[in-house]
Amino acid sequence: MPITRLSAAASILAASALLVGCSASAHVEKAEPKLPADKLAATVAEKLAAATGRQKPHITCPEDLAGKVGTTTRCKLSADDGSTLGVSVTVTSVDGSKINFNVKADATASPAQ
Repeated sequence: MPITRLSAAASILAASALLVGCSASAHVEKAEPKLPADKLAATVAEKLAAATGRQKPHITCPEDLAGKVGTTTRCKLSADDGSTLGVSVTVTSVDGSKINFNVKADATASPAQ
């Protein structure tokens, strides 16, 4: 494995350790709150960057996050070397238009394909 791939994988694993127990919240403007997938991805990336002191990683989320306690979705962190890390997002509470959620990264990264 080239040094750059090891470096990227190590960065992902270090980031995942810091993400465990991370929480966030976002305001939405609907009667039944829903956080759009792109805004969810941006919020997760901001929290990861703040937790690690690094640049925002590339995060994608496949669906909007419904503002209902217990709702979960899976997002994906993609490293420059093509390796990926799964990220679970779980709604912990909803206060009006504010959706609070926890973010937990998988323990291991998937290698580049």
